Amino acid sequence: MKRLITLFFIFIFAIIFTISCSTKTDTQNAAETSASTDNSLQKIKERGKLVLGLDDTFAPMGFRDEEGNIVGFDIDLAKEVANRLGVELVAKPIDWSSVVLSLKKGDVDVVWNGFAISESRKEQVNFSKPYLNNRLMIVKYAGRDDIKTKDDLKGKVLGVQTGSSNYESLEADPISKETKEIRQYDVYANAFLDLEAQRIDAVIVDEIVARYYISKENANFEILEEYPITSKYFGVGVKKENMALLNAIDKTLDEMRADGKASEIATKWFGKDVFIKG
Repeated sequence: MKRLITLFFIFIFAIIFTISCSTKTDTQNAAETSASTDNSLQKIKERGKLVLGLDDTFAPMGFRDEEGNIVGFDIDLAKEVANRLGVELVAKPIDWSSVVLSLKKGDVDVVWNGFAISESRKEQVNFSKPYLNNRLMIVKYAGRDDIKTKDDLKGKVLGVQTGSSNYESLEADPISKETKEIRQYDVYANAFLDLEAQRIDAVIVDEIVARYYISKENANFEILEEYPITSKYFGVGVKKENMALLNAIDKTLDEMRADGKASEIATKWFGKDVFIKG
């Protein structure tokens, strides 16, 4: 009887082992097949163009200059990457409120325009290594004594960009539940105009955008330096399945870190090297 029980368990373990090996092999084969069928980089090289999606009002990351040309920190980075990949960069303005959808539909190859890395976005797209750190700040009209800290936003009207990770970050902060209104704008330029006219009390915006706008427009605004809403990182967004393209971008950015080109571009736009080294 004991011998029969022993043989029975040997038989069961043999079946389990066989199924396990088969499942592992199938998983490995699927991964290898996925990798071998990912021709995202090859398609771009054959096409000769890398299409970049952006909000063309998001200075200094990607925006139009006085002559209507799309320029910016991210544009210079992307042009250098495209050049090293042997293709031309095409900057394509898109509706930022549906930026992830544009990427998933294939309207653009990459989203590269101060694209903040967030958990909700990581569920839908893949990101490159972070290349820039950026704080989300409170900007007020200068001289307003009733807004000195984040707590002073209670009962106030705030402006933020529609569809941006900034809106998500603001919503996640407890102070958002105590504001009078969170007003959403298609572009930050319009939010700043309303702030200047004092139709809103403060704008919640990326630090780099705020500093650039205040400097360029000589705007009478103040940043609450010691009260950031949050700190975040920027990365390049690609479709989930386009790993070959993502790996090529990461590799090229690493090369630009090593040879000093990334530092050169950062210094051009920010006056110092703010490019993340690791």
